Amino acid sequence: MSRTTDHTPAPERRRPSRTFGAWAAVALAVLLCGYAGWSYATTRGDDSRTYAETRDRVLADGTRHLARLTGFDAHDPGATQRAWLDASTGLLREQVTKSPATERGTKGNGGKTEPSTARAIVTDAALTALDTRAGTAELIATVTVANGPAAASAKKTTTTERQRLQAALVRTDAGWKVESLTAVPVGGA
Repeated sequence: MSRTTDHTPAPERRRPSRTFGAWAAVALAVLLCGYAGWSYATTRGDDSRTYAETRDRVLADGTRHLARLTGFDAHDPGATQRAWLDASTGLLREQVTKSPATERGTKGNGGKTEPSTARAIVTDAALTALDTRAGTAELIATVTVANGPAAASAKKTTTTERQRLQAALVRTDAGWKVESLTAVPVGGA
């Protein structure tokens, strides 16, 4: 008796766990992508996000403008005046226009005037009020101003003073500008 063997391959069996796992992973990926898209779409128009972005922009503009308004370059008073005008609006801008920058950079010394330079750095700042509809904001800041002679060969030393300032900002077509600037007195004990 001869035996014949069948050489036809046996049908492959699928493993249900692999197929189910692959489909489950694809479905989960689709769900996560859908949720991410929905989440982005709903926060894109979120008022609190828009307010936070505006707050950050106003704080950055106000800080930059305060540094400009409290500094002075004796080597180029005209550039300083232009920087002050660029940073200000309203009544403050009118005051800056009427007061030449050269007056601010001179100190009396026995009838003589010697130019001085003031380098200002805003060390801390915060918004105390922001009304996006009205386009107004209030800012408080601490500024360190280093005053010294304009000439590098001058024998006088540089003095440093710390100022606390309050500024009112207004939204203009050119961005947020400083409308008023007031020194805040340091409270005593």
